[in-house]
Amino acid sequence: MKKSSLFIGLFIAVLIGIAIIGFSKVSQANAKITEGSDNYTISETWELPDELDEISGIVWIDDHTLACVQDENGIIYLYDLDEKSIREEIPFSGNGDYEGIALHKTDLYVMQSDGLLYEIKDWRETNRTISSYQTGFKAANNMESLTYSAKDSSLLTAPKDKDANDEFKGIYKISMTSKRVDVNSPTYKIEMNAEALKNYRDKKLRKTFNPSEIAVHPKTNDIYVLEGKNPKLLILDEHGNLKNVYKLDEINFPQPEGMTFSADGDLYISNEAVIGAATIHLVDFKML
Repeated sequence: MKKSSLFIGLFIAVLIGIAIIGFSKVSQANAKITEGSDNYTISETWELPDELDEISGIVWIDDHTLACVQDENGIIYLYDLDEKSIREEIPFSGNGDYEGIALHKTDLYVMQSDGLLYEIKDWRETNRTISSYQTGFKAANNMESLTYSAKDSSLLTAPKDKDANDEFKGIYKISMTSKRVDVNSPTYKIEMNAEALKNYRDKKLRKTFNPSEIAVHPKTNDIYVLEGKNPKLLILDEHGNLKNVYKLDEINFPQPEGMTFSADGDLYISNEAVIGAATIHLVDFKML
C-alpha cells in the first residue's frame, strides 16, 4: 500500500472518530437539557413583553389576571391572561432586587432579596398605602420566595442561599402583624441529605437545593418549592414531609423563578428571558 493511501485512510479514520465523539457529546448534552420533560404537560404558554424579561414573581389575582414583579424595578405589573398584555402598572418603590410577590385579602406583599418586605395595602385603591419592614433576613440569605399560606395564617418564605444551618433549607413564617421572622426556627425543613435529593447533592451541602419560589396548593395545602438555578420542583405535604422531586428540563424551564396557583389549583410557572421571550406556563405535573 502506498504511504499516501495509508495517510489518507488514517486521516479519514481520525475524522470519523472525532465525528463520533462529537455526536456522542451533543447527544449527551441534548439528553441533559431535555431531562424531566416527561414529568409534566404544558397546556398553555404566554410569551411576555419586554418589561417582564426579568420576571421573578407571580401571584394569582383573578381568573384572568396575574400580578407580576421583575427583579429590577419597583413596579407591580398586572398581566391579563386573556388579552396577553400588561393591563396596569403599580409603582411601589425605586430600583432594587425584587423577587417574590404574595396576596392576602386586599393587600399585596413583595419580597426584596435582602429580606426587606413591602406591603401594598388596599392595592386596588387609588389611596393605597405602602410600607416596608425588616423581616430579619439579610442579603446573604438571598430571599427569592414569598407566598401566603391560609393554613399557617402567615406569609411563607425560604432562603435561596445561606440558612441557619447548611444541612437544611428552612421554610419560615412571616407574622402578618409584626412582619418579622424567627430566623432560627423554621416551620418546615427541606433536609439537604434527604434520599429524594441524593442525585442533586452538592459538595457544598447547602447548594443541593436553592429555593427560588414557594406556593401552597389551595385544596391540598401541599407546599410547592421551585428551584431556578438547576431547575426542579419539590412537593412537600402540609406537614412539611418531602413527597416528590421533579426534574425540570432546561428548554421549557430555562430559568423558572415565579410560581402561583389559581383558586382551583391550576399551577402557573414563569421563566425569565434566557433565549427568546420570558414565559408563563400553565403546567400539570404527573404524580410520581
